[in-house]
Amino acid sequence: MVVTRFAPSPTGLLHLGHAHSALFAFTAARRAGGRFLLRVEDIDGGRCRPEFIQAIFDDLAWLGLDWEWPVRRQSDHPADYRAALDRLGAEGLVYPCFCTRKDIADAAGAPHGPDGPIYPGTCRQLSATERQARIAAGAPFALRLAVGEALRRTGPLRWHDRAAGPVAADPAAFGDVVLARKDTPTSYHLAVTVDDALQGVSLVTRGVDLFAATHVHRLLQALLDLPAPEYHHHRLITDADGRRLAKRDRAATLRSLREAGHGADAVRAMAGF
Repeated sequence: MVVTRFAPSPTGLLHLGHAHSALFAFTAARRAGGRFLLRVEDIDGGRCRPEFIQAIFDDLAWLGLDWEWPVRRQSDHPADYRAALDRLGAEGLVYPCFCTRKDIADAAGAPHGPDGPIYPGTCRQLSATERQARIAAGAPFALRLAVGEALRRTGPLRWHDRAAGPVAADPAAFGDVVLARKDTPTSYHLAVTVDDALQGVSLVTRGVDLFAATHVHRLLQALLDLPAPEYHHHRLITDADGRRLAKRDRAATLRSLREAGHGADAVRAMAGF
């Protein structure tokens, strides 16, 4: 059975781009006689707000979407992400990194990847003794995945995209990605991989801006013995100047469009449906 999901973060009001993504996933599930899930990715406690969670429910219901209850909220499931981290750590694939974002940006000749400067692996070379000493001293750190070692264990990986076809996974392009920070118990990469597996998502539909992230997710799936779903990365909705919509674009929020008198059918048409 086809199982899709829409997984917004409650850091602002939904806009037309979100509407397109939600309708895309909903339509794919309904056409296949499958299931459509809604997930709230609220793991970032510093930016997420309860009022935006209710706004997500209100906007999607107004658009005519329905979904299964209860809705999974990431903030309710830290143990799931900790279990995945612990497993990777027990296999020697996770290490603490004490470098700041400025340290990485200032690294001489640091190449750039899909997420910006690639981490040069500085802390990967630290001894276990030095790592423990820094942690004991209270130094802040992130937990990174040793991608090179991980790939040596998995070998070549592939994933399938309905639009792009078979894709050879290249997670090394991101370097040693962060899996957790002191103030955030999991990263987007780890949380979305664990969530999709636990919820039985078989078709991940999302914007082409997240195409590159799938390389990392495929690696995590292999390391954690999780099923690899099929993917479909859809187009993005842009403004009149061709710029990708963002939550700061107040005129394009679903609430503002509704308050301006646009009906649900008209807004679905604006979103490409």
